[in-house]
Amino acid sequence: MIYADIDMNNQTVSRSRDGWAFSKSERTWHLNKNIIIELDWVDDLTDELKDSFLNTLHYYAVNSSASHTQNMMHRAKSFFLFSDGRLDTKSLLAFRAKLSSSTEHHLGSLRGFLVAWYRQGHPGINEEFIRTLQGWVLKGNEIGRAVLQMDSQKGPLTDVEMQGVLDGVITCYSKHRLRVETVALILTLLYTGRRSVQIVSLKIKDVRATKNNGTAGYEINFPRAKQRHALWRSTFNTYAIDEDLWLILQLQVAETVDRLQSLVDFRLSDALIQELPLFPDFVDISSRTTERELSELLQFDYLHAPANICNSALTRFSEEHRVFSERTGQPLNLTSRRFRYTLGTNLAHQGYGIAIVAEALDHSTMQSTSCYIKSLSDIVGRIDKAVAQRLAPLAQAFQGVLVTSEREAVRGGDPSSRITNGRVNIGTCGSYGFCGALAPLACYTCTHFQPWLDGPHEEVLSELLASSDRVWTVTQDTKVASANDRLILAVTDVVQRCAQAKKATSNG
Repeated sequence: MIYADIDMNNQTVSRSRDGWAFSKSERTWHLNKNIIIELDWVDDLTDELKDSFLNTLHYYAVNSSASHTQNMMHRAKSFFLFSDGRLDTKSLLAFRAKLSSSTEHHLGSLRGFLVAWYRQGHPGINEEFIRTLQGWVLKGNEIGRAVLQMDSQKGPLTDVEMQGVLDGVITCYSKHRLRVETVALILTLLYTGRRSVQIVSLKIKDVRATKNNGTAGYEINFPRAKQRHALWRSTFNTYAIDEDLWLILQLQVAETVDRLQSLVDFRLSDALIQELPLFPDFVDISSRTTERELSELLQFDYLHAPANICNSALTRFSEEHRVFSERTGQPLNLTSRRFRYTLGTNLAHQGYGIAIVAEALDHSTMQSTSCYIKSLSDIVGRIDKAVAQRLAPLAQAFQGVLVTSEREAVRGGDPSSRITNGRVNIGTCGSYGFCGALAPLACYTCTHFQPWLDGPHEEVLSELLASSDRVWTVTQDTKVASANDRLILAVTDVVQRCAQAKKATSNG
């Protein structure tokens, strides 16, 4: 579909596929909430090449996705900077020669743009140039390197790392150190593995409660992304979620509605509320905004938060709470993409085929999914006692404070604060609030836990390792048997700290 150009103040204005107005004659094209194309560099081209390039890019801007258009612009800019503004066969040969095997796909991407330029009849490209370009077999983009290598900085997170993130988010939220919006964004990334652009495209109506044979369920109707010729929010895939995420998202819904209602002078109708963005950007809304104006804005992504809000949420979380990797001993590098990699890897490790993984990740083709299946050989074995002793100092899963005795503990004078393993007391809870977690196991990863130096922590560790062995014997499922790995590392950390403290005392 091609949007007709419109005339605004005697200036020809077009609309991007996402409905944003831009002028081909200007050097900044705002194509949607997330993509702005800067074109000052085209003024260094000859008039003929400049006009032809802008005409071709304009075609992409109104017919293709904003991200694809931006990609074509970057590829063309790279070529013209290399060739000093020339577009001839000699420059084309030189450009290919300087590309490596890992960057040859850049020319592959640009080829479609240059062929469209030629076929649309814009001057600047001759037949020899196109014949040379189309005669080449070019390597595609290397897919999934971070997944295949289980890259500790960019690749999938381990189960221990994921549990650390989840525990940290819950801890920060319970202590009011993170806003509802930040928690909702991170948990949506963690549980669904969806792209940031899909998450910020959500409307309130996309978070749905369902009933199947009388059983309640919950789902998110995600707008699809990377559909090159599909309009914004024109295709969807549903994703089932659990009640925990549903409840957090309902808090986000309430916050969004309350925030907008405080800005406008009319009462928001139920129908209008359903159309509101789940994660909004209301910076341009004021008491002067009418209901009609609001309805018009809601047809596109004007009031939706930009996609970078997801990584910003992860940055805020990392500033509030450091989650350490048991692989590196360093704080985790958290990006929205890593949660997506983790979902695909976990599904493959659980034995799901490539079609199921592709469906879960909302891939349109199997090509991008194959790396998850190929990564099966990288499964890490279950944690035993020896491995736990090596990894525990790196993971830093224990979040509490070791105390010499009950007398030194916060709430040490309160008998109700004692934590027992069912036989003897092992430590003190420093929290004054109610806790419904299962003691003593959940305590070892809690910031309020104060294990006693002489507590039977070795006994707790032995029971955990034995339980893991029993589950493995029955299920032969590494995933199930490893469910308590982060807890095992936390208890191991306490055991090691106790040993070090006792050694220091005896040496002193």
